[in-house]
Amino acid sequence: MQERFQARMLRIHFGEDDKWKGKPLHESIVAKCVELGIAGATVYRGIEGYGASTRIRHASHWKFSTDAPVMLSVIDTEEQIDRLIPHLDAMVQEGWSPCPA
Repeated sequence: MQERFQARMLRIHFGEDDKWKGKPLHESIVAKCVELGIAGATVYRGIEGYGASTRIRHASHWKFSTDAPVMLSVIDTEEQIDRLIPHLDAMVQEGWSPCPA
């Protein structure tokens, strides 16, 4: 039987080249989600976008231009997502702020 619960979704936007302790940021966040027992997380690689820095990031087939936009979507209860937020505060250096529901 499928588990059902009132879910919240958290989306985090950053660049593919962003790192946390030498590791790609998306890998670090997903690993933290697994460690905390978060219900689910999915990483999406975008074509083009910009954020707080207003620097346009885009995917390209050229090897020298790999800083594509990334969106990471996290799904779980509000309580579980609240447990993740302090870790995101440390990991995501620019443009991060949790949005109210």
